[in-house]
Amino acid sequence: QLQLVESGGDLVQPGGSLRLSCAASTFIVNSYVVAWFRQAPGKERERVSCISRHATSGSSMMGRFTVSRDYANNAIYLDMKDLGIDDTGVYYCAADQRLSGCAASPAAYNTWGRGTQVTVSS
Repeated sequence: QLQLVESGGDLVQPGGSLRLSCAASTFIVNSYVVAWFRQAPGKERERVSCISRHATSGSSMMGRFTVSRDYANNAIYLDMKDLGIDDTGVYYCAADQRLSGCAASPAAYNTWGRGTQVTVSS
């Protein structure tokens, strides 16, 4: 059974950068659609990035976020730059083997990590 573990969350100043990692317990490269979601206090979980099965990278959030695959380490990364206070939240990695492409709804993904906290504050 696939397990996902996020890491890399931290306290960062506005305008800063951060790399989040999602380590998978089984081979997910080209087998799963993988998405990054975030949830801020009092808000619904929202998708911030997604990479389809055969893609190697992609950008989102007006080019501030880049998702990429690490074939050697069976991991997915989320590189974030120009972070603002509104980027604060718990970031989750989610995956699903049944999807044919990226889905925006959290309900579409059947495997989730426990999340990593990102706090943007001065």
